[in-house]
Amino acid sequence: FDIKNNKINHRLNFYKIDDGKKKFNMSKFKKTFTKFKNSKSHKEFMEKIKLGELPGAPIAKTLNYDLISVSLGQVIFRGAPKFDSMNPVGSVHGGWYGTLLDSAMACAVMTKIPKGSFYTTLEYKINIVKAIPIGMEIDAIGLVTHSGRSTGTADGKIIGTKDKILYATGSTTCLIMQL
Repeated sequence: FDIKNNKINHRLNFYKIDDGKKKFNMSKFKKTFTKFKNSKSHKEFMEKIKLGELPGAPIAKTLNYDLISVSLGQVIFRGAPKFDSMNPVGSVHGGWYGTLLDSAMACAVMTKIPKGSFYTTLEYKINIVKAIPIGMEIDAIGLVTHSGRSTGTADGKIIGTKDKILYATGSTTCLIMQL
């Protein structure tokens, strides 16, 4: 339950418990994908995830981040690395930075693609410029730089919500395909 929005958090509804085991709920996934195909725009689809009307990506729970802002060509995720996100030498694993930047940049591209299309990340690159302390809240911001017929590109950055320091930057190219 999400106390802030007074709504049930639907993030885990892609899974069901069957005989005490967590199993993927294909029926729920298909219903969500149908809503994706039938939404007026992909931006609208992302807004419904932000509002909790549709489930977000399960990895967001695992890596402790949430979608907080959606506008045409820009998406912001907010999160904080947990102890589970550390690498063996005691700092936040580079994959945590990469996942948040990939999510923000690719979802920003998603807000610009036409109805009847979908996308996937073709490649991305990140530059970590400063270590994020465990538990520190950050924003991962994705901003579209190009949205074409077959590709979309975006830049991203991770900044501290309180200190406004830049922690990482990134860029991505997404492949845009017809449904």
